[in-house]
Amino acid sequence: MKLLSILSIFIFSFGSANAQGFKVTLEAPQYQEGIAYLIYYFGKNMNVEDSAAVNAKGVAVFQKNEKIKPGVYSIVFPGKNRLYDFLIDKEQSIQIKAPDTSNLLEKTIVTGSKENVLFQNYQKTAAEKGALMQKEIEAFKASASRADSTQHERNYQAINNELNQYREGIITNNSSSMLASLLTAMKEPQVLHPRPQTRKDSIENYQHYKKHFWDGITFMDDRIIRTPFFLPKLERYFREVVSPAPDSTIKDMEYLILLSRSNPEMYKFLLNWLTDEYINPKYMGQDKVFVHLFEKYHSKGLTNWLNEKQLTAISNRAYMVMSNLIGEKAANIEMTNIAGAKSPLYNIKANYTVVAFWDPSCGHCRTEMPRMDSLYKARWKKEGVKIYAVLSEIKEKENWVNFIKEHKMDEWTNVFETEEQRKAVENAKTPSYKQLYDVIQTPTLYLLDNEKRIIAKKLTLEQMDEVLQAKIKNTTADTQ
Repeated sequence: MKLLSILSIFIFSFGSANAQGFKVTLEAPQYQEGIAYLIYYFGKNMNVEDSAAVNAKGVAVFQKNEKIKPGVYSIVFPGKNRLYDFLIDKEQSIQIKAPDTSNLLEKTIVTGSKENVLFQNYQKTAAEKGALMQKEIEAFKASASRADSTQHERNYQAINNELNQYREGIITNNSSSMLASLLTAMKEPQVLHPRPQTRKDSIENYQHYKKHFWDGITFMDDRIIRTPFFLPKLERYFREVVSPAPDSTIKDMEYLILLSRSNPEMYKFLLNWLTDEYINPKYMGQDKVFVHLFEKYHSKGLTNWLNEKQLTAISNRAYMVMSNLIGEKAANIEMTNIAGAKSPLYNIKANYTVVAFWDPSCGHCRTEMPRMDSLYKARWKKEGVKIYAVLSEIKEKENWVNFIKEHKMDEWTNVFETEEQRKAVENAKTPSYKQLYDVIQTPTLYLLDNEKRIIAKKLTLEQMDEVLQAKIKNTTADTQ
């Protein structure tokens, strides 16, 4: 089975603003040849901004007539096995001297940028404190007594507090610096109840954390896009903090997009990432989020930075899922049963209807369909469940009939689309059943309620049985 793979199409590439240009000069006397690269963080990628040949004196010059966008940049030395991080903001004529690449943090000197004096000092202090904290972690693990472990825990906390106070000092005393903005953006919300005792404490912790999650980030400042921490923070918010319920996700998503509307770079980044995240969602029902993005932004020309291929892929995917959203009524499909009589889906009267798209040439189908029949006969049938099974490949009709007979699956409503029915759909210019039910692999299973509303879709047999049992249990409880 092969699913759609569209994540790779969202490559972010934005133009540079016109200005007097930038120049980054690298001096690394250990190298007398090779190519060095100037790269920057963007999402999960390290993108190349420029490359330069290293001359016999170990000098490489990166230079363009336009200023480059502020962010965290790195020099990749020849051989691509060492890199050095630095900041680029308003000052864009920078010299980097690296006399000893075996100890870049201690030996490298950056001039031409006050930002990087601050950044270098921070990196050194953070490295020193980090090493001390790591020693305390190792000592804690090796502690022979509770008193020792408690002491090392206290030592660790004291060092961590010192590092946090140092960061706060930078934020307070250098508030206009890029480093201060980055450190502020990296801060985590304080916990209301460090040791929650009740469910109310836990709920308040979550609500406070979610409310203050973005406190340090100004969505009008696109410098944070070109850092290694912004994307992981965005991913954590939508994957771990926000409720996976599509309406909740849409509400939070719209709030961030609104905050970014006056910043074109941030606006593009968010819309690209959100589209990429929900075009093939991780949770059932979240395709509603993608459809919302399509209808509100992509279909209205509000993402015109995407190329034709990208927009076509988005449109095609949206049209495949917008007719089968959870909670909506399933499309009534006109099919013909194995005896040759017309048998539309909506003619099935049942508490629950399992709609299955399959064909006998699919190896997985050959295993799963008899298993589903066993579940049906053992558990589902007595609960008023019926199966509407659609042959997805008409050329397999003869094998399909034989397979049904061989495995005694004749209690289902087994149907197929005749050539006449297919042409009628085509002539009417209406969506095919494969589009209406997003059939891109087999088997594809849907669960409908008694009004033919979609309860669940694209489940395994085990998941289908779990959902059915939960629904039946809840229905029984409601009637008692």
